[in-house]
Amino acid sequence: MTETDLRPRITVLHALGKPDGTTRYVDHMIDSAPEELKVETFSWTEALFGRYDVFHIHWPENLLRGRRRGAGALKKLMFLMLVARLRITGRPIVRTVHNLDPHEDGGAAEGALLSLCDSVTNGFVRLNTTTQLPEGSSSTTIPHGHYKDRPEYQCSVPQDPTRLLYFGLIRPYKGVDDLLQAFAELESDDLSLRVVGKPQDAGLAAQIHQATESDNNISCRLEFLPDTDLGEEIAQAMLVVLPYREMHNSGSTILALSMARPVLVPSTPVNRALKDEVGPGWVYLYDSPALDSETLRRILHEVDTDRLTRSGEPNLSDRDWGTVGERHYALYRELLTAGGSKSRARV
Repeated sequence: MTETDLRPRITVLHALGKPDGTTRYVDHMIDSAPEELKVETFSWTEALFGRYDVFHIHWPENLLRGRRRGAGALKKLMFLMLVARLRITGRPIVRTVHNLDPHEDGGAAEGALLSLCDSVTNGFVRLNTTTQLPEGSSSTTIPHGHYKDRPEYQCSVPQDPTRLLYFGLIRPYKGVDDLLQAFAELESDDLSLRVVGKPQDAGLAAQIHQATESDNNISCRLEFLPDTDLGEEIAQAMLVVLPYREMHNSGSTILALSMARPVLVPSTPVNRALKDEVGPGWVYLYDSPALDSETLRRILHEVDTDRLTRSGEPNLSDRDWGTVGERHYALYRELLTAGGSKSRARV
């Protein structure tokens, strides 16, 4: 009998929505799962009444928020019911720490429930070795997987050696306004800036449109892009600029590197470690709280200098999704064995 024959079947319920035809984290959780791991996606009915072995949380604040006050209150009540069910039945709770804190403050009640969530979590997944976790908590490090094998990002569009690109959801903390100002102050006719993604509100959209009207070298596409379109945008870029005012883990950074495009990101412990991991000439860092024109000018010179000497692609060998899936399976199995939950019927 082989080791594979002895591996138990495990069902994990991820607090993630169903795949919707775009590449999201849920797709990676499903595609990377080994044969013995069954992945279910979230609904409150499934969470409160379904049959599964492990509950895996990703962004816990999303379980607590609603567009209307009444919906938010109901979600908070259901969250308490879910925690009670998981504790009574002994199902392990796993949480991937994508961000240190929610990007927007949800108030005192949400904060108390997030603290409760941490206190009942059996195992934390860190996407890097620098993430600080609650004292005494059990953790394992499983890096964010790369996108090199995704067909949507296999593009033959030629690179434009003059183009800078920002892509992703546009929210205030992501510093797109800083990038627009820094680029304008370069006063360069030899460069272009492309901004693509969906703004959080009309004010941000208006600010970007105003910049494009003031400078012919700035263009934008302010909507959620299909993966193939996004891949073409990234393929054309000479440098991807993500001028976040706060950044911990960033799937956008990994996506750009997966397409062999250098990135400019804030200097944080995570990004400094990523720079060492992928090799020279791929990750460029800035130290100031906001990206400015002098920093941008200096980095552009470094990118041009490194162009002929950087390796053909960054080193992402530790981010293969098959390895990511096996590491998740091993964690679930360890927690179930430690808790003896597999010996009980799922209810």
